[in-house]
Amino acid sequence: MSIRHGLLALLEHGPRYGSQLRTEFESRTGATWPLNVGQVYTTLGRLERDGLVAQNGEDGAGHALYAITDAGRTELRAWFEQPVDRTSPARDELAIKLAMAVGAPGVDIREVIQSQRRHTVKAMQDYTRLKAQALAALEGGDAHERDDVAWLLVLEQLIFQTEAEARWLDHCESRLIRLSATVTPAPAAPAPAPGPASVQEPGSAAGVRPGPGAGTGGVGAGAGSGGRDPGGAAGRTR
Repeated sequence: MSIRHGLLALLEHGPRYGSQLRTEFESRTGATWPLNVGQVYTTLGRLERDGLVAQNGEDGAGHALYAITDAGRTELRAWFEQPVDRTSPARDELAIKLAMAVGAPGVDIREVIQSQRRHTVKAMQDYTRLKAQALAALEGGDAHERDDVAWLLVLEQLIFQTEAEARWLDHCESRLIRLSATVTPAPAAPAPAPGPASVQEPGSAAGVRPGPGAGTGGVGAGAGSGGRDPGGAAGRTR
C-alpha cells in the first residue's frame, strides 16, 4: 500500500491538514488499511522534503495545510500510469506458515489448512455482506457516491482475494492427499532366523526347541492416505 501516493491523490483535490487526510483516506478505503495521525504527518514531512508537497498556510482552526506541488502532480500521474510491480511479491504470512508446517514435528498441516479455510470463508462472507450494504446505499442515494464507489471496489478486491485463497487451500489439501498416497513405505525389517535347537546336556535343564509356527513375521506398513476429502469453500456470491 502506498500511503505516499494516496495522500498525493487526496491533496490533488485541494489543501488538507493531517487529520483531514487520515479521515478521507479511511473513508475512501473503508478503513481497510487504517492510518494514525503520526503516519500521516511523517509521510507529509517526507513529501515536503522531496518537494512533492508544500505547506500552504493554516485553516481557521489553526491547522497547518499542505498542498500538492507541480512535482507532486507529475509523481502522481506516473504512479497512476505504471502497473503495480508483481515481480517481487510481498511476503505472505499464510504461504510462509504452510511452507514451514510441512514436516514440522507435532504439526498437523491438514488441521492448519482446515482452520485457515474456516477463517477465510467467514471473512469472505463478511465482505460479501458489506458489499451488499454498499450497493444498497449507492442505489438508495444515501451514500457519498465517490467514497462509496471506491469502498465498493476495495470490497470486491477483498472478496476475489479471499475466494482465491479458499481455492488455494483446497488445492493444498488435495496436493497433500495425492502425495501421501504415492509415498513408498519403508521396507519392514527382516525377521531374525530361528536358532538351532539346543541339545540337552547331562544335568542341565531341558533344551528348548522352537514350537510349530514360531518366528516373527514382518508387518506390512500400508501407505493409505486415509484423509478427508478436500472441503470446498462456502458458496460465493457477488
